[in-house]
Amino acid sequence: MTGLLQRFAPAHQQSAMPQSEEIAFQIAKQRVHERLVASLDLSTADEYSPERLSHELQPFVEDILLEEESIKLAPQQIDRLLYELPHEMFGLGPLEPLFANPDVSDILVNHAHEVFIERKGTLQLSDVVFADDRHLMRIIQRIVSHVGRRVDESSPLVDARLADGSRVNAIVPPLSLDGPKLSIRRFRQFHCGLENLVDNGTLSREMADFLRSAVEARKSILISGGTGSGKTTMLNALSSCIPAGQRVITIEDSAELLLQHNHVARLETRPANGEDAAEYNQRDLVRNSLRMRPDRIIVGEVRGAEALDMLQAMNTGHEGSLTTIHANDTQDAIARLEMMVAMAGFDLPHSVVRAYICSGISIVVHMARSQGGARRMVRISELRKGTGDIQMVNVFGFQRTGIDDEGATTGHFYVGERPRCLHDFKECGISFDESVFDGLATV
Repeated sequence: MTGLLQRFAPAHQQSAMPQSEEIAFQIAKQRVHERLVASLDLSTADEYSPERLSHELQPFVEDILLEEESIKLAPQQIDRLLYELPHEMFGLGPLEPLFANPDVSDILVNHAHEVFIERKGTLQLSDVVFADDRHLMRIIQRIVSHVGRRVDESSPLVDARLADGSRVNAIVPPLSLDGPKLSIRRFRQFHCGLENLVDNGTLSREMADFLRSAVEARKSILISGGTGSGKTTMLNALSSCIPAGQRVITIEDSAELLLQHNHVARLETRPANGEDAAEYNQRDLVRNSLRMRPDRIIVGEVRGAEALDMLQAMNTGHEGSLTTIHANDTQDAIARLEMMVAMAGFDLPHSVVRAYICSGISIVVHMARSQGGARRMVRISELRKGTGDIQMVNVFGFQRTGIDDEGATTGHFYVGERPRCLHDFKECGISFDESVFDGLATV
């Protein structure tokens, strides 16, 4: 897969044309590709650079175009054909330009003639098309085969990580009723720290300083939010605040974290492959991580019974651990965490589970994607023990005020209640400007 994502990038950016013409071009390219595969020995062709391969193929392509009277291409389309054939034969085909565009974060193929992309937070229909479902299926097969997987009627679902860290999900008939589907979440190669997030308006300076101090003071933090809200980006940013010299174990279903730390052990789950390879899920890895002498444990996203083992770790000397959870708000995050603890199979009273959560997790942060695509931190809450329940104190938040002329959400960050953890910051010798809470009573 390294070859697919590096040797053939960046790809030529073709000029937009009507979809019917683009489909006709893709059909012509498919026909030429099939003729080349049938008539040439291409076993060593992938060793050539794209430029040399285009040059070597040119006379054969010209002969095919003369023989195939049904293929009508303008001179500039022939140039494009020669340029794209190496990508078609050994790369990602029509998807190459999307992988070459750093602004594209998601690629969503609904069917051969409908490819959506997310660019700079906005979902939009691209001008990329495949010739037909067979063409799309061939590219899907190439992608998954390079990570040792297959997809067909007997194994119609694949979820895997590409060599560059991108996450790919493919689902084909019979599970997908109207043709193959492909979803790719691009992996960001650059690290985005808290300072970057303050600069782009994801959170306020005061919020960033508070969270940095909380990480340094070994406060365990739960980051909640919906899909694409920026949870993993925030997890990466907070992990950069962990003091040097501490041993960090990361546990993920699909490795996405980019920790800027000098003592990290990265663990990734493995599904059973239906043959000899056994499954190792996040619960197995959380349990094993406790035998690896961690100072902190980072779980990329808590989804099930591993929630109980994670809380046990947070309550037994691994304070300052971090994780994310899918949830609609901070209250929902705690409710979902309770449900996941119950999935571990222990019949614990709700009051015990809530007390366990409250003693393990100190702060809940909620991320949201607003109208217009902006990702913001909309709530920072401090957890406190109540009478049989959990009290959540709103420390910081974002107040929405409306929608501007461009359709983007407007609003402002605000300061809520004074948190009790400021006392812990002092005890740890952490410098934090408490004047941000001046005028607020300690609750």
